[in-house]
Amino acid sequence: MAGASENLCSEIRPENYSSGLGKVISLLNIMDTKQLGNLGEKIAADFLKKKGYKILDKNYIPKWMHGPEKKEIDIITRKGNIISFIEVKTLGGDSQIFSPEDKVDFLKQRKIIKAAQSYLLEKKINPETRWQIDVIAIKIDFASKKAKIKHLKNVVY
Repeated sequence: MAGASENLCSEIRPENYSSGLGKVISLLNIMDTKQLGNLGEKIAADFLKKKGYKILDKNYIPKWMHGPEKKEIDIITRKGNIISFIEVKTLGGDSQIFSPEDKVDFLKQRKIIKAAQSYLLEKKINPETRWQIDVIAIKIDFASKKAKIKHLKNVVY
């Protein structure tokens, strides 16, 4: 994905995540897409907190969005004077065919922008506030039970 201002990669051991996810991790080979996505979002939120981001909201869906226009923003953060609307994409296994961030196409970016604008209006956030769209791409290696995280900042211009 072009336009990323910074790539940050780190490794986090998913087995460290609680609230029932320890059981999920022990069953990584049969994890479904929703469970994998939920795990990715928990890993991303922890990563962001460690990097000094304040989590403002999770799984935000604008009230007016329905049907094919519906778009959930996975994580909304603030760091300094910038609000970030973060799309989390998680892949499991050793797939080298594509990267998780490749799944954030033009149409998905447009939906995220509309949802972000709705959030700013709904929460009555000053229109002068700086905001951006970020993508956190996570690849979980089932064998080693490690997650590689790539944080792509300000990916939509």
